Amino acid sequence: MENEKKLKSGEFLVRCIESNELFVPELFDEEQLMIAQSCKDFIETEVYPYLDKLDKGDRDLMKEILKKSGDLGLMGISIPEEYGGFGQSFVTQMLAAETMGAAFSFSVAFMAHCGIGTLPIMYYGTEDQRQRYVTKLATGELLGAYCLTEPGAGSDANSGTSSAVPTSDGKHYILNGQKMWITNAGFCDVQVVFAKVEKDRILSAFIVDSNLPGVVIGPDEHKMGIKGSSTAQIYYTDVMVPAENILGSRGEGFRIALNILHMGRMKLGANVIGAAKKAITDSIRYANERKQFCVPIASFGAIQHKLAEMVIRTFAHESATYRVSKDIDHLIDELKLTEPDYGRAVIEAISHYAVEDAILKVYGSEMLDFVADEAVQIHGGMGYSAEMNVERGYRDSRINRIFEGTNEINRLLVTDTAIKRALKGDFDLFGKAQQIFNQAVSVEKQTDLPEEYFAQKQHYLSNFKNLSLMVIYAANTQFAKKLAKEQEVMMNLADIISEIYVAESLVLRVEKLEAIGKGNSLYRDMADVFVYDAGKKIRNFALDCLNSLPESESVQPLLHAVEVYSFTRGINVKEARRRIAEKILADNEYKI
Repeated sequence: MENEKKLKSGEFLVRCIESNELFVPELFDEEQLMIAQSCKDFIETEVYPYLDKLDKGDRDLMKEILKKSGDLGLMGISIPEEYGGFGQSFVTQMLAAETMGAAFSFSVAFMAHCGIGTLPIMYYGTEDQRQRYVTKLATGELLGAYCLTEPGAGSDANSGTSSAVPTSDGKHYILNGQKMWITNAGFCDVQVVFAKVEKDRILSAFIVDSNLPGVVIGPDEHKMGIKGSSTAQIYYTDVMVPAENILGSRGEGFRIALNILHMGRMKLGANVIGAAKKAITDSIRYANERKQFCVPIASFGAIQHKLAEMVIRTFAHESATYRVSKDIDHLIDELKLTEPDYGRAVIEAISHYAVEDAILKVYGSEMLDFVADEAVQIHGGMGYSAEMNVERGYRDSRINRIFEGTNEINRLLVTDTAIKRALKGDFDLFGKAQQIFNQAVSVEKQTDLPEEYFAQKQHYLSNFKNLSLMVIYAANTQFAKKLAKEQEVMMNLADIISEIYVAESLVLRVEKLEAIGKGNSLYRDMADVFVYDAGKKIRNFALDCLNSLPESESVQPLLHAVEVYSFTRGINVKEARRRIAEKILADNEYKI
């Protein structure tokens, strides 16, 4: 991908890319597929047989399995070779995260260690810190945790009260405070802890060894789901943290926390794909086996509708996930030319795509919740039984809408970050938005739509983008600086933006697959259904937003433009979904 064509975060609203610039999962190379297979083999042999024991809170068993994954090198996929890892690309890291997503609560413990437990030190640590900690975290010799949340500081992380006071000789920081909802707390060896130094307004970050005097780990919380993962409070009483264990510079902790959360959201976006594919496969097999009225329930249109919709949403989210993952790899390569520190280059590249990572987090977690819920419904009464994996998956899924910043916070981030990036000059959102807004009153419905398949889809996507720009301009004009406080409107805008990004990613993927000879009619069926549904959703979000403006009468002329820009030709969604369902039912697994 040429640098001049590479989109900046959020720029997809005003620009398009060609399908040949897109990375699609069908292009994974042999090494990437081997890594994914290693992850799959591991969870099938080392995790699935012990799910019930893990869910009973066996910390020692979880620790043992985690260390086995380290012995096999699975913990070092994202770590450079000089620190004991394999130095794989970001796309490969995301593929591994996807595959591990099918491992239920083990996935939570594994991802917490490999991601937020290890990468803050990899990305922000000194060479000494990386040698002392990352080399051992990469192999599982040490297990990590990330300690940000406090009883009084959740979404507002910087309001935490944990404190770190330097000793008079400057050799230590005296750490006091309390952290809660800490994944891997029960068995971690190393913690990344956030606290304010003296009277600083902004957090700093510290590497804390769990065996230091004054570190007390509480009992595991009793949770709705992800029961196998250890989640507990950690208390710090006059803990003497060596001064050389400050992570980054003093006062850089909040930036570290935010950027690591960007990374966590991105990885979660991949994680949920694996969980969704697992639930879909379980549902397909059950539907093929379960008989009612003397026939398999797989033959019922209602069941086929559910299965097809589960597949469509998963496939669409997967398209968006690997699209931005490859963008991050390109930006990492670019930043390495000017940033001498590899870790900083990587985290800056990931953080750059803040709009997209928030989209993946929100859309992906809600996609999985939908899939998990439908999986239970397809299983009927058995789906409510603890004997079935879909019951566990249903409970485990729910945390994803809270993890890594709630979906409400992330929706606000989508809109706020896109607007701020535009105001900084990253791309001309408001220039084009004003143009679209001014034209909206007189816009005419296009009766002669392009007949070529992808030209027509691009026409719809272009109109969706025009609609988003028109509504953003109207909301920003009327609310001005107060827009950020109008959370319902901000979330309407975020949902419009998200639908556009995922729909465009899906269409581009289908177009590319046909171009490289890997297309089939079912991909078009998925694009047809998704874009058709997206138009309806975008229409409703736009109307809710416009009707919520303080001078809603003034935007009444725009309501016609909403209908024009959200229009798509009707399709036979029933038959499209049936064709998709027939394929996966014949394969007896998610195999698209």
